[in-house]
Amino acid sequence: MSIRTKNGAKALVKTLTDSGIDTCFSNPGTSEMHFVAALDDSNMRAVLCLFEGVATGAADGYARIANKPASTLLHLGCGLGNGLANLHNARKARVPMINIIGDHALYHKQYDAPLESDIETVARNVSSWIRTCPSTEQLGADTAEAIEVAQLAPQQISTLILPADVSWGKGGTAAKANLTPVADIAADETIIKAAEILKKRGKKTAILLGRRVLLEEGLMAASKISEKTGAKLFCEVFPTRLERGEGLPYVERLAYLAEMASVQLKGYEHLIIIDTKEPVSFFAYPGKKSYLVPKKCKVLNLVKEDEDAVGSIEALMEAVGAQLTAPKLQALDRPKLPTGKLNASKVCEALGALMPENAIISDEAQTSGLKLPSFTAGSPRHDVLTLTGGAIGQGLPVAIGAAIAGENTNGKDRPVITLVGDGSAMYTIQSLWTMMNENLEVTVIILNNRSYAILNIELERVGAEGAGPKAKSQLDLSKTEIDFVLMAKSMGMPAETVSTAEEFNDALARAIREPGPHLIDAIVPSEYEGLKLKFLPHVLGAMSRIPAPIAKALKKKLAP
Repeated sequence: MSIRTKNGAKALVKTLTDSGIDTCFSNPGTSEMHFVAALDDSNMRAVLCLFEGVATGAADGYARIANKPASTLLHLGCGLGNGLANLHNARKARVPMINIIGDHALYHKQYDAPLESDIETVARNVSSWIRTCPSTEQLGADTAEAIEVAQLAPQQISTLILPADVSWGKGGTAAKANLTPVADIAADETIIKAAEILKKRGKKTAILLGRRVLLEEGLMAASKISEKTGAKLFCEVFPTRLERGEGLPYVERLAYLAEMASVQLKGYEHLIIIDTKEPVSFFAYPGKKSYLVPKKCKVLNLVKEDEDAVGSIEALMEAVGAQLTAPKLQALDRPKLPTGKLNASKVCEALGALMPENAIISDEAQTSGLKLPSFTAGSPRHDVLTLTGGAIGQGLPVAIGAAIAGENTNGKDRPVITLVGDGSAMYTIQSLWTMMNENLEVTVIILNNRSYAILNIELERVGAEGAGPKAKSQLDLSKTEIDFVLMAKSMGMPAETVSTAEEFNDALARAIREPGPHLIDAIVPSEYEGLKLKFLPHVLGAMSRIPAPIAKALKKKLAP
């Protein structure tokens, strides 16, 4: 039943809440004031973010854990532009989001006011559905459609542009979205073909898992298939959400470095891909391959983007006769607490030893997190959220959204731990304020090596010639020290700097034990520097030429 409301903004907010969208991450301006006012008459949770990239990243993190969209509220084209990087990451993650962009009144646009811009063109890069609402009467229906589209497989970003006069106009009518999207499983012939490959050549087959099949249901089915047929399980480089730890199947992630990923896939004759894309290198490099599937390896995509990935892998499990096969599950196996001078590996080791049950890790550690998967594999069950689109500045905002989505889970807030490099942290450092303002259960770990360490590696790998002091200064953060503790404390957040493993162990245990946000500034050396950095490209280049067992052992040592 439709409900008449006083203005468009109230119709919009009521449509959102009646359709189950009850959280909005906002950074509003003048054009959105009627939306802001409408919040008081609703049960919408409004979370203020001090930068649009925080709002969009938080909406991404929320969707990954809640499995439903949040709304953003952004100010005009400039506000949308500020949020684009994390909207890009969300698009690559295939998460649902209702992106609401305020705009000038329709009659005002002709005057080309200072903040006037072509919002639809900007939004087109990161949105699957875009609409500028033409009237107050239409706003409720447009909002409902945006919600419906966002949750259809594959989940996606809907962008609704809200002119100010449509927002304040009288006679708005609330609507309710139809939230019964149904997706079909893969075609029978595709499932049969995949099953035949696995039955005949299972030990020579790799299965690459992505997005929706990296949660418990999909992982259990995949493990049963692997145990029945001998196929090797991998997951995509940067998963949207990976459930892992005690009681769940272990899945090996493909390496970020293309040379290492090629070693992992070497020797397989078939590659079955489920809910992800064929593996490629992140960038092009002179003289190196971009497409990482081995030359003679045949690729089969089990599902299309709009098909039911979990239902399809379960159908494949039945097709290979693995329904009653026991999955291989990870036992509890924590590392010991590290000692001595702190480094990135010891941070990961301590996290594996101390991680609380049902934690969420927002991982933007870059090079400092290379040992994280191995040290936390046997920790209590947890989720890992990663940098899906490669645009840094995601880790802190995603932690905000994940923490809000994880509140009151089985009567307890899920703890969130975010690992972020010092350079990455500065992209969205405003996140600390929102964490404090919302009193979220987030522990921020700054892996502070005073450099863009990942770019030092890339400088060597890409073969840039003549890189001298001026070039290297563009990757160096040590000349002007960043005091993360001071920044955190200025916003009321408990924070401390640590440089030994013992100090870090104590700080992490305290942050986990005490309620509310905490920040730990972990002073760690770069994983690769000096001669180690110089030789890395040569070591990586040699991997394709040395025997596979040696190459795999070397890869495991560098990035397990």
